[in-house]
Amino acid sequence: MSFPVHASAVPVSAERRAEILSDPGFGRYFTDHMAIATWTRDAGWHDAAVVPYGPLQLDPAAAVLHYAQEVFEGMKAYRHADGSVWSFRPEANAARLARSARRLALPEVPEQMFLEAVSQLVRTDEAWVPSGGESSLYLRPFMVATEAFLGVRSAHEVKFLVIASPAGSYFSGGVKPVSIWLSQDYTRAAFGGTGSAKCGGNYAASLVAQEEAHANGCDQVCFLDAGERKYVEELGGMNLYFVHDDGSIVTPELTGTILEGITRASILELAKDAGHEVSERRVSIEEWRGGVESGRITEVFACGTAAVVTPVGRLVSRDGELVHGTGGPGEVTTGIRQRLLDVQYGRAEDPHGWMHRLV
Repeated sequence: MSFPVHASAVPVSAERRAEILSDPGFGRYFTDHMAIATWTRDAGWHDAAVVPYGPLQLDPAAAVLHYAQEVFEGMKAYRHADGSVWSFRPEANAARLARSARRLALPEVPEQMFLEAVSQLVRTDEAWVPSGGESSLYLRPFMVATEAFLGVRSAHEVKFLVIASPAGSYFSGGVKPVSIWLSQDYTRAAFGGTGSAKCGGNYAASLVAQEEAHANGCDQVCFLDAGERKYVEELGGMNLYFVHDDGSIVTPELTGTILEGITRASILELAKDAGHEVSERRVSIEEWRGGVESGRITEVFACGTAAVVTPVGRLVSRDGELVHGTGGPGEVTTGIRQRLLDVQYGRAEDPHGWMHRLV
């Protein structure tokens, strides 16, 4: 499916765009256009186009407003030194959006349609892709149920969109370890729920725990499993890794309650390439605490699309505080982070064929 371009009559001026790109932050500014397509039960996907960025007109009875029937993705476009623009494993984002859609009873977006929407939007708004440092153009593909109907069933009308927002370096002053609050009152997902889907409800449910983390002086929150409140799952929006004194790396296994992160899977491959023994298994909070106290666990880090790789400096809970190593970024964490960034920004070989040229 093609996405013909209907250019904006009032694009942001070059001067204003340059001002924004000099300090874009994250998720504050948006490009001139967006990709959009409509699905109906009778006609399937149709009316695909790249159009001027602007508000959506939704009926007050739209299903997404009442039953949260929506899913989304997060990915980036990277400017390389030669001026070209690339995305990182976009087909994996397309596949995950399809899995999330199935879980939320939404129609699947075919991979080629997904890739064309992303590519056409980035080509149209290429001038918005920043350069320098760890800046990028953040891309947010998403689907929302737009049918006006208050019955509890899957919607018969859905819209798929892609919007784009320039993003600066997550760690503008250099990589700093984050502090983690252990949530003992709230869980992120339960078996049979939507934990493995990337849907807004998962994030909404995590916000009260995130506020609790901030109230206790922490940057992020860590959730335990909903069944036994014993095993480490993930942060509010990032996957976790534990580096051991023998160089091995462990990450919580996918149980259906943890989001299958694309950065997560990529780091596991890069760690193997670097000679680390990698395993995916359940990790208890007792193992985390005991491992750090004994020196068996030497580094802990998290990963996600926005921050890429984030070192964890301390774990805080009602039971006390646990400092990891010296409290600074570890050698393994720093090495994996740099290797991933070098691939994404075209500074290193891409042996796995992860990069996809957009412009």
